[in-house]
Amino acid sequence: MTSPVPASSRPGGTAPLPRCAVCDAESRQAPFRASQPEQAPDLDLRPGEPVRSAMARWLQQCPSCGYAAPDITKAHPAAALAVAAAPFRALLADASLPPLARRFLAWAHVLEETGALHAAAEATLQAAWVADDLGLPEFSRAWRQEAVALWRSGPALDAEQTVRIVDALRRASAWDDAGNTAETLAAQDPPEAVAQVVALELRLIAVRDTGRHTVASALPPPSRRPHASHHRVASRGPGLLARLRRWLGGH
Repeated sequence: MTSPVPASSRPGGTAPLPRCAVCDAESRQAPFRASQPEQAPDLDLRPGEPVRSAMARWLQQCPSCGYAAPDITKAHPAAALAVAAAPFRALLADASLPPLARRFLAWAHVLEETGALHAAAEATLQAAWVADDLGLPEFSRAWRQEAVALWRSGPALDAEQTVRIVDALRRASAWDDAGNTAETLAAQDPPEAVAQVVALELRLIAVRDTGRHTVASALPPPSRRPHASHHRVASRGPGLLARLRRWLGGH
């Protein structure tokens, strides 16, 4: 985390520092400006490089209260209660969790407590991506399953969201659930792109493959897609990517 900075320590004439929407503390925060990924995303929509390696800059975190968000100057009205509660404080104090994963889980906790269950699933999945990078498969599997539970607890899922659930279950070795979910989706005559990804997922499930695969493995070029981190890009409709942009920008 960065350190809180008192207003009196700022040089004259400099712009004000970001002020936490939960506790009102100021701190230095590096804004994240996502460039266009130059590689295809994974099947769960983790973006390709160079965005992929920039996860440490996706979220800000207040060094005073621990509130984490893409922009800590914005918060749901109920966020302060979630941040002050014992479960959030215990999460911040849990040294067994990787620090970056803990930041994403802190954001997921606030989102869940304020009712944004699908957004909480996204943040929990991103914690699993951190675990992937650190070679921590037990955390990775557990957080993917938590993400699936959050997705399923929220509003009705569309085909694109459901295929991401299939991928999360496959990578968590939840073979029966992954296979049943994929077969049910395939039987619903989903859009062609989704059907192609589901077909690949079913092949991977059949051979018990838990590995990372990209959209390029299932779809013909062009396979690059906008990612949730591009939440400032204008959207043409209220689809999955538009919802992700809205969730990551606050709710």
